[in-house]
Amino acid sequence: MARSTIDNVAKRTSSASQRRQILAFALATPADVAELVALHNAVSEHLTSAFGKGHWSGTHTQRGVLLGMKHARVLIARHRRRIVGTLRLVTKKPWAIDTAYFTAVPRAVYLLGMAVKPSMQRCGIGRRMLDEVAKLAREWPSQAIRLDAYDSEAGAGEFYAKCGYREVGRINYRGTPLVYFEMLV
Repeated sequence: MARSTIDNVAKRTSSASQRRQILAFALATPADVAELVALHNAVSEHLTSAFGKGHWSGTHTQRGVLLGMKHARVLIARHRRRIVGTLRLVTKKPWAIDTAYFTAVPRAVYLLGMAVKPSMQRCGIGRRMLDEVAKLAREWPSQAIRLDAYDSEAGAGEFYAKCGYREVGRINYRGTPLVYFEMLV
């Protein structure tokens, strides 16, 4: 995938003022693994600190990230050459998704493991990443983006809804309450 530059992403600073930043999107390579592990672990620690232990509290490893790269397109967002956001896109239905809740389409992609550096959350990076996902899904080609979010305070359901994803169902999968979202592209 060619790198595309997205600007006009506001970044929080210690003062009330905001400054502009540039994000560059690319597909991850094995050279990015260590930085991706650090990002995922920082997000896990942040969520555990804010909401207590949960499914989000695991530790990520280089082996696990490499395995994820083998089975998915891993999108990264860079700011000043540092990875500040990531997510995975797959065509194989994840275990916790029941397709009966979603719009029937010839081909869907599934968004997994979205993470934004904790100090840069609520700055528009996640929204810009979802815009990039929509472009990738159309190019794949795919007609829908599907995902689940924890149905809890730690979940990102409200964020996905604000970004135009439509809630299509709520389930309890093996004791974990989830909300399903989709966007048709």
